Amino acid sequence: MDFGFDDKTALVTGGAGRIGSEDCRVLGEEGAEVVILDVDADGAKEVADEIEEDGGDAIALECDLTDRDEVGETVEDLQDATGGVDILINNAGMVDAVGRTGDLDPSTWDRDMEINLTGTFNITREVFPNMCDRGWGRVISMSSMAGAYGGYGQISYSTTKAGLIGLGKTLALEGAPEGVTSNVIAPSIVVGDLADLPVDQIENINEHWADIARATPMGHLGREEDVSNLIAYLASEQASYITGQVIGVTGGVDLFTY
Repeated sequence: MDFGFDDKTALVTGGAGRIGSEDCRVLGEEGAEVVILDVDADGAKEVADEIEEDGGDAIALECDLTDRDEVGETVEDLQDATGGVDILINNAGMVDAVGRTGDLDPSTWDRDMEINLTGTFNITREVFPNMCDRGWGRVISMSSMAGAYGGYGQISYSTTKAGLIGLGKTLALEGAPEGVTSNVIAPSIVVGDLADLPVDQIENINEHWADIARATPMGHLGREEDVSNLIAYLASEQASYITGQVIGVTGGVDLFTY
């Protein structure tokens, strides 16, 4: 299937990370000009170099999404250079805060709100209006099962990821008359090649992951490409009638299985 990205610019936040970098690679393989946006400048450049070595077109940009002025300047320069962002993948986020609500350091709550939710708003606010003005665009935001269902010991992460669902649905309503779609992806645990290991071996690495793998009807955890392939489809013209949806990439672990 030709997704028709040859004349599209795709901006991926958190593009140097494990899932974000795979999103960048797939979009690059499909012909998009990929902008890898990350606070990790070296990591972003490595991803851009890899895409270009494979014959793609990529730009690496360092940007702190929590700095509203920096975000505005970065997007303005980017739109001058490319003509505008067609596809925005809101992937940047923190997921390291684990602990019951009464034990969570309030500064960690503030950090997660600022990065996961406000940072996403900052970049979307700069990109989305231009999509609407040009009459075409795709916004895809990365939530989580924790955002859709809650997550024990993940009060800040779950709350921010739930907020992204509200953000995504609101953008869908605003963008629909202008030819802009907005969808949200809610994966379960994504562990790359570890997904191929037997559950007893995963247990030696992470007991919680092993429990989730056992509860997953498909019998294994997710891989990065399970997410990135869906992103490529949702960003395409073929998905032009899909908007305001929260799509799980879960292997069925969110089904009623008991």
